[in-house]
Amino acid sequence: QVQLVESGGGLVQAGGSLRLSCAASGSIFSINDMGWYRQAPGRQRELVAYISRGGSANYVDSVKGRFTISRDDAKNTVYLQMNSLKPEDTAVYYCYAYVKPLGTPLSSYWGRGTQVTVSS
Repeated sequence: QVQLVESGGGLVQAGGSLRLSCAASGSIFSINDMGWYRQAPGRQRELVAYISRGGSANYVDSVKGRFTISRDDAKNTVYLQMNSLKPEDTAVYYCYAYVKPLGTPLSSYWGRGTQVTVSS
């Protein structure tokens, strides 16, 4: 019943910016934490950032000062603004959310991923 759809990935030069969006849709009662993971070839999946329902944001050290996570509860959407991008940011980015669907308990949901490629 619930799905997450990412958008905004693509190819950008080092030093450039991208904004990722992830919209949740379906039979949603409420949404708690939302965030972003990324996975690069040969590396484990890494939690990049997450944001609570109250707006408290957290980041992995490597992106602090460059990335900003935000959410729009009216649109059931989480964003990741990525500035000063580096080649090491290249990865598939996945959004997730803890969602309580109508009539069922709270559970985690994931998007299919969007590719971010940073060239130098």
